[in-house]
Amino acid sequence: MLFAMSELVLRPATVEDAALIASIHAASWQATYRGLLPDAFLDNDVMHDRAAHWWARLAAPGADRRLVVIAERAGEAAGFVCVERQTDSQWGVLLDNLHALPAHQGIGVGKRLMRAACDWTRTQGERQLYLYVLEGNAPAIAFYERQGWRAAGAEPDFMGGVDITALRYIYRLDADAT
Repeated sequence: MLFAMSELVLRPATVEDAALIASIHAASWQATYRGLLPDAFLDNDVMHDRAAHWWARLAAPGADRRLVVIAERAGEAAGFVCVERQTDSQWGVLLDNLHALPAHQGIGVGKRLMRAACDWTRTQGERQLYLYVLEGNAPAIAFYERQGWRAAGAEPDFMGGVDITALRYIYRLDADAT
């Protein structure tokens, strides 16, 4: 069944949405990071890890430096985006999270959330975003590259109890047509 993008509603997240965002985040990692992060982490610890993360993040000062938006389709959560201005970043504004639940992928949810992140970034007077994607996350890398993001380096990271490589991508706002 096809749906019109007008059926997708974006709304700002509040601290009361921490559990909802954590559940989307955990479900996305469980579906996407299998084989990249340990199964024990994804099956047992990821929900607690993300719940603690989002409660702390949404309750923390500095809400004026970030935007967290939830996408809903027919009253059901479909995904979320988090974008944040980083102090003294040479890369611009951090697109820290962009997750569409598996049942809502491939229908424009990610693009719509990304557009909201770009629009907010413009209102902050910024001209570039950056993000990190796990090396080996081929579907996400392909999605970002289709949207015009360009590889700009790699950094070691630690997630789920293992060392990983995070690929940095950048996106110049003057490169988009929106």
